[in-house]
Amino acid sequence: MPELPEVETVRRGLDQWVTGRRIKSAEVLHPRAVRRHVPGPVDFAAALADRTVTGVRRRGKYLWLPLDDDAAVVGHLGMSGQMLLQPVGTPDEVHLRIRFRFDDDGPELRFVDQRTFGGLSISPGGAVLPPEITHIALDPVDPSFVEGEFVEALRRKRTGVKRALLDQTLVSGIGNIYADESLWRSRLHWARPTETLTRPLARTLLGHVRDVLNEAIGQGGTSFDALYVNVNGESGYFDRALAVYGRGGEPCPRCGTPVRREAFMNRSSYSCPRCQPRPRRAHP
Repeated sequence: MPELPEVETVRRGLDQWVTGRRIKSAEVLHPRAVRRHVPGPVDFAAALADRTVTGVRRRGKYLWLPLDDDAAVVGHLGMSGQMLLQPVGTPDEVHLRIRFRFDDDGPELRFVDQRTFGGLSISPGGAVLPPEITHIALDPVDPSFVEGEFVEALRRKRTGVKRALLDQTLVSGIGNIYADESLWRSRLHWARPTETLTRPLARTLLGHVRDVLNEAIGQGGTSFDALYVNVNGESGYFDRALAVYGRGGEPCPRCGTPVRREAFMNRSSYSCPRCQPRPRRAHP
């Protein structure tokens, strides 16, 4: 699933290519892609005709495109969603779900989603912040993120530190990949109880989270398959810099101990047994 660096990469590409452009038409090719837009596909398309995109913003893994009537198009990429810019007349992708044409006849915006877990909707009055995503916390690279508030909230959670990092009501945008990488840099096991973290250690962890996210953004995110690409169809390459995630059995870059893979919340967690020893008291 695309995480914050991947979604931010898409946001930057969209901001460059669609901000300031007027939508001529929106075509919904699969109703599931607008299932969160309760009035349905016809209303979705009608509401967007002749509207101008005034920007592209992000909260965690959600994107929204403010419009000139104070509404916004809200999007989530799900497991396999792609927002692609394609020249008019380019053959349709197999899993094309929504097409936006603009009145300048320039590149059209296409929402492509193989697994159809993602989707778009219109949020009336949601240009500043769509009410549908106000429950999502700020992310660590947001200028408005308050470090001290996060540190105290993290230490109050009374859960495993990785579970806390994945809690989108505490901090947004950190998924499985970047949690593992940040914990490795911090020498913390994923089951370390949050209440045992000192304030300095919690701040150190936050610093590593920010470093990992910013480095991944700088490299266009992480692509393990062809389903994540930016708006030009290009893959990210942060996977080349991963220390532990997806590297079970390979030597730890820091000490050489084979990286371990453990089951975690119906997925996998990767860590170094020597650098990140399991705590005596651990949360599952």
